[in-house]
Formats: sequence, structure tokens, C-alpha cells
Amino acid sequence: MADTMPISSDSGTEEEEEVEPKFKYQRIGNDLKNILNKDIITCSAVHSKFLIFGTLQGRVYLLDHQGNAVESNLSSGSHHTHKVAVNHIDVDPKGEYVATCSDDGRVNITGLFSCENNHSLSYGKHIKSVALDPEVKSGVRRFIVGDNKLTLYERNLLQRLKPSELCAVEGSVLSICWQGNFVAWASHLGVRVYDLSEKCSLGLMKWEVPQDSRLENFRCHLRWPNATTLLIGWVDTIRICVIRKRNVIEASSSNLPGFIVDPVSTFQTSFNICGLAPLAVNQLVVLGCRKEKSADKKPLRPVLCVIEYKNNTCEEICTDSLSLRGFEEYTVNHYSLGCIIEENRYFIIAPKDIVVASLIETDDRVEWLIKHNKFEEAMEISTRGGSLPLLSVARLYINHLLTLKKYEDAAKLCLRVLGNNKALWEEEVFKFVKCQQLRCVSAYLPTSEDCKLDPHVYEMVLYEFLKFDVNGFLNLIKEWPPHLYDGKAVINAIHDYFRKEDANVMLESLALLYSYQGNYESALRMYLKLQNKDVFELIRRFELYDVISKLIIPLIELDREGAFKILLDTSKIKPEVVVHQLEQNQEYLYWYLDALEKTDSYGAFHQKLVVLYAKYDRSKLLPFLRRSNDYVMQEALAICKREGFHPEMVYLLGRMGSVVEALNIIIHSIKDIEMAIEFCKEHNDDDLWNKLIDESTQQPEIVTKVLDGIVDYVNPELVVSKIKLGQKIPHLQESLVKMLWHYNLQEKVTKLAHQIQLTDYFDTHSEVVTMQRRGRHVSYDQACSACCRPLITNDTMPKNGLTVFNCGHIYHEACLTDNRCGQCLDWDTILAES
Repeated sequence: MADTMPISSDSGTEEEEEVEPKFKYQRIGNDLKNILNKDIITCSAVHSKFLIFGTLQGRVYLLDHQGNAVESNLSSGSHHTHKVAVNHIDVDPKGEYVATCSDDGRVNITGLFSCENNHSLSYGKHIKSVALDPEVKSGVRRFIVGDNKLTLYERNLLQRLKPSELCAVEGSVLSICWQGNFVAWASHLGVRVYDLSEKCSLGLMKWEVPQDSRLENFRCHLRWPNATTLLIGWVDTIRICVIRKRNVIEASSSNLPGFIVDPVSTFQTSFNICGLAPLAVNQLVVLGCRKEKSADKKPLRPVLCVIEYKNNTCEEICTDSLSLRGFEEYTVNHYSLGCIIEENRYFIIAPKDIVVASLIETDDRVEWLIKHNKFEEAMEISTRGGSLPLLSVARLYINHLLTLKKYEDAAKLCLRVLGNNKALWEEEVFKFVKCQQLRCVSAYLPTSEDCKLDPHVYEMVLYEFLKFDVNGFLNLIKEWPPHLYDGKAVINAIHDYFRKEDANVMLESLALLYSYQGNYESALRMYLKLQNKDVFELIRRFELYDVISKLIIPLIELDREGAFKILLDTSKIKPEVVVHQLEQNQEYLYWYLDALEKTDSYGAFHQKLVVLYAKYDRSKLLPFLRRSNDYVMQEALAICKREGFHPEMVYLLGRMGSVVEALNIIIHSIKDIEMAIEFCKEHNDDDLWNKLIDESTQQPEIVTKVLDGIVDYVNPELVVSKIKLGQKIPHLQESLVKMLWHYNLQEKVTKLAHQIQLTDYFDTHSEVVTMQRRGRHVSYDQACSACCRPLITNDTMPKNGLTVFNCGHIYHEACLTDNRCGQCLDWDTILAES
């Protein structure tokens, strides 16, 4: 197993919040560690199967991705080793051949596991770059070497290498990258792309010369992420180029190649570039070396940066500073970046270290977020997959919140993630027990049948509320279904923890618990002690009408309106029961019977109502006496006499026939002559009128009122005749004039009515005569009421004519025996016989 260890990285400064890493890092160990103890890496190549690198001593090593040495043709033989440092390494796509070059002037093409196509070429000068044919073929058929020119080597028919000079170079070739028919290389002036199919260069992209330095002092990093896209990183500038065919306008000149290199994006970085590779759309992974120096003038740690580009601008998404071995001794050209694009794995190569950066996976992200207490994000990511379930992350989050004493948040999280898992709920609740914070989780505990917890859990919550928050305890008793817990145990707990200062709340709780247990009488008594109006709702909900028969007065004392809503429902509780209980409190009895009279009149209690109205509300007595017939008038009269209620006495005496006595009370006790007159009009009795007239003549001041009131009832002469000669009557003249005017007006009205009646009579008579003289329509289909033959025919008319009666019957004149309708005579006969 490879000896791997995570490498430290930092993102941002200490003052800034730590940013979630994009990569996880592992240092390659095993055999690589032993090699680097004796030598340093100068170049490398990464294949999906292995890792290969050259060293300062001119050796080439083949290792797997864990750093273990792999047996190959590179493991032995002096011809496989250069005399000085290896400058560049390239591997074919199948991983069968490797090409190396060095300042010793040699280029080696070596089969890793076969020697059939090995080549060793000597140039006698420094060779900086070599490239193998990227096309997947059996054996190496072509490769390119760069010195002061670009040379293509390929086998001819005799299996001999044939060199072909592709292009002259400005200075020397610094690096080569080959993809399909396109070869990109860098020289002292810039970067060119050569089209092998058209055998021509597609142009030179000149590069800006760095200040106080030269281009050749920096490695140019070239990479083809696909067949038509070229990534270039050189000094501190990155350029993304696309190889495309020329359009019609561009191809109008026959001297131009068919393809063109189109730089689509160019931007600068804040560091010098050590390597670059694609990551996602418009994103690159870039290895860089900071331009700044440390305080002691040494290089800073290299950085691995994710850059997102758009047009000619870029943004650093994240930047990791890497603690590579010996970084203080190395500069930009000592580092390189290899990658396996399909696996999103990036190999950071340093002279004394190789570190693999892999895109952080779901599990790694969740682990990092948990470690940094970012549980919400960790939960969101865990829903997308990974080996750590959402529930596990959530439970860690709950523990974290409890540690921070954020009990309410922890309770809400329980509701969010535990669902209907009874076992998990009970486990998490016990964590709140240890903190004595069951009150926080109470509002979120499941109470449905789908997830009903052990009764002991709910009881623990209630006991904690009872101990620390009695109001909260009462609210839970109201909210929770009573089947969740043992009600008797909770009642006993209230008695054990009963506190006088919280007596009202505890009594209300007991009332509710008793009602849940079915002990309604105890519940009612608790509510009445509390003077709590919820007692009425309890009565209605559980129909406790039989229980309240002995509690009627306390209920009215608590809330008269609420009590009467129940007591007036005669289908639930009989009025006789209520009246019997209220006999001891006459005022309550009056309230009840008065309210009952408005909703459902009971004649049996009307005699009591007479007494109660006389005592508590006289204004209702007379209307009641008028509309009721279910009381004893003699007793009612006696009550009114005792209380001196004269109007009521007048009414009762009038009903009993003692109208004269009633009139005397009106005249002498009430002293209301208008009332006396109305009383006489109501009864219209001659004796009453005579009595009133006699009384009025004894009191001159009321004579005129009597004269005004008796019109249309009594001849005024009776009053006038009884006025004594010389008696002074106030306003007598005005009264007589008014009376005469009234009679005169009455006579005129009578005459006018008679004239109207005569006029109407004559008008109606004229209309009847006119109607009877009008012609009548006779049709061919009508028959004679006597002979039943048609009255008229088309060819002849009746000789003697027709006779039409007002009753509607029509006869031939010849068919009439007398001047009367025979049909109507028949009906008269039938009616007479019946």
C-alpha cells in the first residue's frame, strides 16, 4: 500500500473565514521517497496507468500512482539513462513507449515492456523537447524532436527512421505538444501551431517579454484538452486558443492555410505559471509560483488555483498554498503539473515531492464541513449521495447545537430530520433530558398515531414543565392528546408538586386531567373553584347536564350569560329542575324565567313571573299581563294593589269586568283623563260614559277634554246638558267650535261620498248597457243550443235570424219556444232538484 499522507493547505488569511477546499491532497510515498532522498525530479509525464519522471542524474523512473516502482525496460541498462538531467518526457496514449531528451544531446525512444521499436538518437547539442505521435498505434511510427528546427521522424517501408524538417524555429524549440494533426511548440519569440496535414504553420502568436528577464528563462506550458482547443501558460499569462476552419471570406486568399488559430481568451495571473490543466467549462486548474518573496528573500509556497475565465477576464475561485518539500529552494521552472483529465486528478511535481490533488468528493466535502461546523451545508450535500447518510450528519448537528446550548434550534432540527422514526426520537429526547431542556423539544415531539413515543417520554416532559414552568405544563395538557401519557400518574405528580403561588394554573390542569379521565364532577368543581369559564365548554363537550343540577347557582355566579346559554336549552335540562334550584335565590330565578319567557314560554311559571316582575322589573309586568293567560288574576290584582301598581290594576279590573272600579282608579288615582277616555272607548259601555261625564262635570277643567274625546261615541248634548248654568268651563268655546266643525266636516264627507257612489253607479250601468248592445261574433263551427245544427252555413243564412243570450248560448229564432235560454233553464232545474 502506498505511503500516503494529506498535505497541508490554506485558503485565505487568518482574519477571513476559511473557505471550503476544492481539492484534497495526498503526498506520494513508498519507493518514490527513497528515490528522492538521492536524486531530484527535473521532468515528468502522467499516464492513466502510471507515473514516469526524469531526474537530475539523468535517470528515468516508472512508478504506479501510489509511488511503487514498476518493473520495466527502464529499470536496467545504461542506454536508458542520460548522462545529465532529463529535460522532457513524453508517453504514448497506450502507455507502451516513452520518449526522453536531455542536455547530453540524446533522444531515447524506449519501449517499457518491449525493445522492438527502441531508438536512441544523438544530436550533439541540447535537446529541450520531444513528442510522440498521440494517435493510438502499434509501436512508435512517428515522433517529433525540437532543437533549432522542428523535425518529424517516421518509419519508411524499410522500417528505417526518415527525418523531415517541418519548420525552422526562431531560436530553439522550448516545448512541444502534439494533438492529432496539430503540433504546438514554443520558441524564443512565441508559440506556433503546425498543421501536419497541410504541412504548414498556422501562424506565430508572439508573447510579451517579461520585464528584467527573457522568455526562454520560463517554461512554456502547452496542453490540448481536446482536438481543437489549446491551453498556453507562459510566464504570468494564460491564453485559450481554438483551432477552426477559415470562413468563406477568410479563405478567399489561396495563400492562407485552411485552419486558423483563434485566441478566444487571454488574461494574466497574479503568479508565474508552473502548469495548467482543464477542470470544467471555462475553468482551469493552474499551478503557480508567487512573484513575491518571503521576509528572508526566499520563495513562497507554490499555489494551486482554480480560475474561471470569461472573454479576457478571470476570477480566482479558490487558491491553496501548498507545503511542498524544499519549496523555499525552488523557483517557477522547478515545478510542473500533470493530470488525468478523466479522473480530475492533478499531479503536482516538485524536485523533492509529488503530491496528488483530487477533486474533493461528496464524503470529503461532508467531512470537511462537519469538521468546520457547517452542518447545514453538509446536510444539503449528503442528500446528493455519499456514504454518510443525511440522518447521521443531522444527529451530529443536533449534538453540536446542544453543545452550544442552542436547544431550540436542536429541537427544530429533530422535527426536520427524524420524521416518524420512533427509536431515533426517543434516543434524541434523552439528550435533552441530560441538559434539562425537555421544554425546548416539547413543541416538536410527534403526537400522531404514526409515531407515538413511549408514554414515559411525554411524562418526563410534563414533569419538567411542572417543575420549572407550570404555564407551559398547562398548555401541554391542553394541546397533547390525553392518550399519550398516564393521566393518573400526572394527577399524582400535581398533588406532589402543588404550590400555592401556582394554585390557579395547577387547579386548571387538574380540571382538564379529571375531564380526560371521565371524572367530570371533580373537573367541574375545579373549574368553579377557579372561576374559570371553560367549565361551560366542558359541560357542552361532554354533555354533563345531569351533573350540573346541584351547581346551577355557582354557574350563574361565575358567568350568567354562559350559564343561561346552557340552562335555556330545555332539551338538555328541564326548566323545573332549574326553577327548583333557583327558588333559594329569587333574583337568579327572575333572570332565568325572564330569559326563558323570551325563548320558550312556560305557562306553569307565569304566576311566579308576575311576582318577580312586580319585585324586580315593573316595566315588564303590564306587557306580560296583557300577553299571558296563565296566571290567577285575583292574585295578580292583589299583588298590584299591595304594590300600588294602578295601570296594572286598571288592566286586570278591566279583564275581570270591574270597569267602573277601573275607571275610578284612572280618574282619581292615576288622574289621566285621556287614559279614562281611551278606556271608555275600549269598552264602549254607556254606564262608563255616564260615569265619565258625571265626573267631568264635577271637574270643570276636564270638561273640554271629554268633549274632544267623545266625538263619534257619545252625543255631546249629554255633556253640555249636564253643565250647570253659570259654571266656568275653561276653553269651552274653542272646544264647542272644534266639535261643530268636526260634525260639519263629517256631513260634507258623507254627502260627497254619496255623490261619488251615484256617479259610479250610473257609469257602471252605462257600460253594461253598451256591452249588451254590441254585436256578437258567430262562426261557422258553432251550433244551435236547441237543435244542435250549425248556426250558419256558407250558402244560406237563417231566415228568421239568431238569438244570442248574455249567458253566451245562441239559438235559431225558430228553435226558441219562449224568450228564455233553454240551457240555463236546464241547469236551474238540475240545481233545484239537487
